Amino acid sequence: MEKVLTLIAPRGALSPDHLAKAAAALRAAGGEAGTAQPLSEAEAADLPFGGLPLEVADRAVRDALAGQPVDAIAQDVAGRRKRLLIADMDSTMVTSETLDELAGEAGLKEEISAITRRAMNGELDFEGALRERVGMLKGLALEALERTWATTELMPGAEELVATMRAHGARCALVSGGFTFFTGRVAEKLGFHEHHSNTLLHEAGRLTGQVGDPILGRNAKLVTLKRLAGEEGLDLAETLAVGDGANDLDMLGAAGLGVAFKAKPVVAAAARARVDHADLRALLFAQGYPSAAFRRVV
Repeated sequence: MEKVLTLIAPRGALSPDHLAKAAAALRAAGGEAGTAQPLSEAEAADLPFGGLPLEVADRAVRDALAGQPVDAIAQDVAGRRKRLLIADMDSTMVTSETLDELAGEAGLKEEISAITRRAMNGELDFEGALRERVGMLKGLALEALERTWATTELMPGAEELVATMRAHGARCALVSGGFTFFTGRVAEKLGFHEHHSNTLLHEAGRLTGQVGDPILGRNAKLVTLKRLAGEEGLDLAETLAVGDGANDLDMLGAAGLGVAFKAKPVVAAAARARVDHADLRALLFAQGYPSAAFRRVV
């Protein structure tokens, strides 16, 4: 069959019943369903199918599995494995919003987090919201960045995602509306080839409350995706983008596989491919990698 539906759940949570319900949903929608092929025991499996548009298959299976901790991503079999990864950082490659955590060092986490939530859900202009939040941190000592980094945690599955794609020849880029202080460290720790983000300006060991121009925002992420694909001689269909906020929407829409990862409501509603339950290993399963082929940072 020319299409495949990948079912992914938190480790140990995928059952034969989930697979049976998914197959039944595809047939009820007017399609065909083949025999499921495991990718990781009780975690991920491929279900070949045909006769349905991808969007219809996604919707039918999500409806059938509503309330279950299972993600479903439908794709064409041809070209599943991507050769360029563009990833957001905050709440995607790391578990936190680093600017919000930094704000905690100034006693402003609640106020700044509220602005972040609205900006990431598309309710506020990204650039304006970024400048406003950074302005509130004027005078904060640079040591606060080091303390924030010390408590920053990688998202589960991030190591496997980058290491496995890199081992199979993919270019991996971290592209964030956050700050170089953090993206540089995350990129080095995970093995990204490069990182692109914003710069916090400082003088005499303290933040000035300003961000270096130009701001890397929503359009810049899309531009970076297209530029890197061009440099590699790739069609956009050969790219994978992942993110959670409204400033990721353009790159998610342009990539061959654009995945909204545990995303804000406006992003989850707009993106066809979503991961709501599993960790970042889901992006490897979606490309057809079995868990036995996964790599880790060494």
